[in-house]
Amino acid sequence: MAYEDIAFEVADQVAIITLKRPEQLNAFSGRMGIDLAAAYTECDRNDDIRAVVVTGAGRAFCAGADMTAGAETFAKQDARSFSAAAVEVAAWDVRKPVIAAINGHAVGLGLTLAMQCDIRLIAREAKCGFVHVRRGVIPDAYSHWSVPRAIGFARTAELFLTGRMFTGEEAVQLGLASRVLPAAEVLPAAMAMARDIAVNVAPLSAALSKRLLWENQWTTREEVGRKETALHHVVMGRPDAIEGVMAFVERRPPRWQLAVTRDWPAEWPE
Repeated sequence: MAYEDIAFEVADQVAIITLKRPEQLNAFSGRMGIDLAAAYTECDRNDDIRAVVVTGAGRAFCAGADMTAGAETFAKQDARSFSAAAVEVAAWDVRKPVIAAINGHAVGLGLTLAMQCDIRLIAREAKCGFVHVRRGVIPDAYSHWSVPRAIGFARTAELFLTGRMFTGEEAVQLGLASRVLPAAEVLPAAMAMARDIAVNVAPLSAALSKRLLWENQWTTREEVGRKETALHHVVMGRPDAIEGVMAFVERRPPRWQLAVTRDWPAEWPE
């Protein structure tokens, strides 16, 4: 696919998706949403991709909705076609670890999309905010589900209902990101993490664990136990369960054999 508002490349089994409208601080466009969904789809179905990094070109990650249309920015939309999801395929739909390298400002939709990633590293200099209520709309991209499950109801309510801005440092303190770094170090750190995953993590094991993490916030302890047991039966006794142990014992890099698309359990929806 020919991408317009993102850049997409694969190196060393890591896909790098770069939001690419730097003059607009990577403000989100309709075309960016189409491109991002296509890139996520490719990452999911391509077994040569083991991990994904999402970042922004220039000094921002994503400044939120493109408001160059002025008063028409949030104009009434067709009820049959509009979705607040913004991107048809979310980062959590990709059966590979997705790391958000938040290299700069992440505001509004830029931040709610980052919250769909599995891991977030953020620039200390970043300015962040769920500012939607200050623009006359409400948080989007499933954020009323993704953010409370990450940081709890009370903190989410404060951030959503005030729309206040905060720093990358506070984002980590709140639990929105796992690590804060100088802006210049965010992407290299994310790439190092992704390359480590690509080499040392069994692809199918990571995919199944990721699916369980995202699915089971509201299920019971007993239901989680049943699913963990069922998925152990998917991986135990198979080549990667043998290889993971032998690579550790023999002190060598693992040679994984199971593939996400080929070996995904039929009873577990893709």
